[in-house]
Amino acid sequence: MIDKITNLLPFFAKKPATPAETSIKKFGTFGGVFTPDVLTILGVIMYLRLGWVVGNAGLVGAVVIILLAKSVTICTGLSMSSITTNIKIGAGGAYSIISKSLGLEAGGSIGIPLYIAQTLSAALYIIGFTEAWVGVFSTHPPLTVSIVAWAGLLVVTSVSANLAIRTQYLIMAIVGLSIVSFGLTPADPVPEPVLLGRFEDAGFWQVFAIFFPAVTGIMAGANMSGDLKDPRRAIPRGTISAILVTMVIYIGLAYIAARVGSPEELRTKQLFMVDKALWGPAVLAGIMGATLSSALGSMLGAPRMLQAMAAQRIVPFHQTLAVKSKSNEPRHAAFFTGAAILAALIMGNLDILASLITMFFLITYGTLNLVVFLQQNMKIISFRPTFKIPPFVPLLGAVGCIFMMFLINSIFSIVALVTIVVFYIWLTRRGLEAPEGDIRGGLFLALAERASRLADKFPRHQVSWKPDFLVPIEDPEVWAGPLLFIRNATYPSGSIFAFTITTEKQIEPKEHALNELLVPLKEQGILVNSAVIEDNDFLHGAKSVIQTLRGGAFRPNTLFLTIGDDRALSPNSMPASSRKTRQESGEPVDTISQLVALTLKHQMGVAILRQHPRMAFGMQQDVNLWLRDRSPNWHLAMLMALQLQLNWDGKINLVTVTSDEADQERLYNFLEHLGDQARLPSLTEFHVLTGEFKEVLGTAPRADINIFGLSVDESVPLDFIKEVSEAVKSSCVFVIDSGYESALA
Repeated sequence: MIDKITNLLPFFAKKPATPAETSIKKFGTFGGVFTPDVLTILGVIMYLRLGWVVGNAGLVGAVVIILLAKSVTICTGLSMSSITTNIKIGAGGAYSIISKSLGLEAGGSIGIPLYIAQTLSAALYIIGFTEAWVGVFSTHPPLTVSIVAWAGLLVVTSVSANLAIRTQYLIMAIVGLSIVSFGLTPADPVPEPVLLGRFEDAGFWQVFAIFFPAVTGIMAGANMSGDLKDPRRAIPRGTISAILVTMVIYIGLAYIAARVGSPEELRTKQLFMVDKALWGPAVLAGIMGATLSSALGSMLGAPRMLQAMAAQRIVPFHQTLAVKSKSNEPRHAAFFTGAAILAALIMGNLDILASLITMFFLITYGTLNLVVFLQQNMKIISFRPTFKIPPFVPLLGAVGCIFMMFLINSIFSIVALVTIVVFYIWLTRRGLEAPEGDIRGGLFLALAERASRLADKFPRHQVSWKPDFLVPIEDPEVWAGPLLFIRNATYPSGSIFAFTITTEKQIEPKEHALNELLVPLKEQGILVNSAVIEDNDFLHGAKSVIQTLRGGAFRPNTLFLTIGDDRALSPNSMPASSRKTRQESGEPVDTISQLVALTLKHQMGVAILRQHPRMAFGMQQDVNLWLRDRSPNWHLAMLMALQLQLNWDGKINLVTVTSDEADQERLYNFLEHLGDQARLPSLTEFHVLTGEFKEVLGTAPRADINIFGLSVDESVPLDFIKEVSEAVKSSCVFVIDSGYESALA
């Protein structure tokens, strides 16, 4: 415990002042964070609704509501303090934190609702000021009072943040005097304080929703991050201090209210604190000062958040809203925010605004906690905040926010979450580019790594097979291979690992060309990886690739080759210098056969494409799948046929051949049974051809591609492959099972 306290001391120790003289005024912890936070928290809800909360919930119920609300802000404050000591916070407070962690899209999708919440907060506080003013001057029109207060605050916030901060010092003294005046109440105590109320005006969660904005001022200081001398130190110290001080004040005021007021008085008298105070005018001054100060804090923070989002093109009219004055004031954003506040004032319903603000702040707080929790659990070295918190703190904060959202109003919670998703999709389509990186790529990589560790604990089963192709490419700068066919054979769940082998001098241009070549496949949403291997011998380089990938979590399961008219591996797939190698005896050996043997040895299937020079892939609809009775080598062929049929939306023809007419019925039944066991599409047709295999090839149903199982003993039968392709007048795929595929799983 002593060590933990020691670790926290640097954040509450005074930092030596720097003698820098700047033209732009910067604020410290007390003026820039603690004061705005405290005065935003101790606002209209404390004066006009805390008594109502106690009257409905009783003393114990009110304390539970206060602690429950504070638990959310304590977790959020600790999370925000932790992350602000890890990154350099820019302008925009919570928006800056989220966007630097989860990207501009996530930052904007949360920042826009948070900006709305800040704007509505200012309207709420002005309405609270109006209620207090009209309570004293009953003849003054409420809307006129609200507009006059709004205009005065807008002038102050537009002219100078320094003036606004200095004004808050005076207001803090007035608020302190009002709290002391109520604490020294001369009123007689009630016979017996009500500990548990009957919630006559609203249920527990409705009361909680109306009270919750009373604790949401913790962002007031963080939103000033761009105007702080040292936000990394000021935000943690100021925020945590403000949360703890105001929690003590709220509990103390709730206790005093329960001691001197009956439930009926507390529920019906909005100015209960004025009536019971030692000096009522002090509480009235506190109400007016605190509500104006809270509005001032929101009107300072909201434009700065809007300006920060506009500077990164998050919001419309960003060129105008991003402009700052010479004194660093976001005046255009301030005027826009002022207009939005005026529109909210016309609504004029305090409780409706409170419920809306509750939801927006809960979403923001939950996201902030989630960001910290994710970074903690990624275990990345870049996340090393000097203010450390246990992982359960942000987790509790995030779960608590979501839980409370749905308990308060499940319908509005869903609407709010859908709104954020819509904002996210809209911002994603705008192609925003952040000047700094974020953790999104690392986050998903960390999740993938953890998933792969879990996957390694379980045996790989045939039921989880998907097409993961290993594709060798000779020269990506001139390659014109069957990209569309590869796409149709792997989309949507498959993957592709393409590699090329070259000399040392050609590595960089080959990498660029290979990446450029694979862009269309990546744009289709297929997982594509690539590598350029430096080696003078193709087989040696290919062997290195296969052996290396075999040990990975995401390894290919099928080698994909193409064969051209030169009876060797097509120039699209293998360097010309590597098509033939020699044994020690000097006799030529077919490289493709060695490559196939190497692949099968490492438990990978093989698919060899012979693209017809004239027919190519036809209309990309029908697939002929040729099967031999009692052949074990048909699972990969059927899986590829199903994959192509899925993407071509065509028909599969199961075809077999017999030289004995008496065997036709048995083979037809065999095909029907196999189709049923493999769950082939209902439109699948079955064909039994009578005669010798090579003689009946031309009588088979017309198809855009024919798939054959291929048995390999010592070498790949290149002559047979070419002859069959010409006979069926279509492109053909010749498939060899690895033994780890199953079309029946």
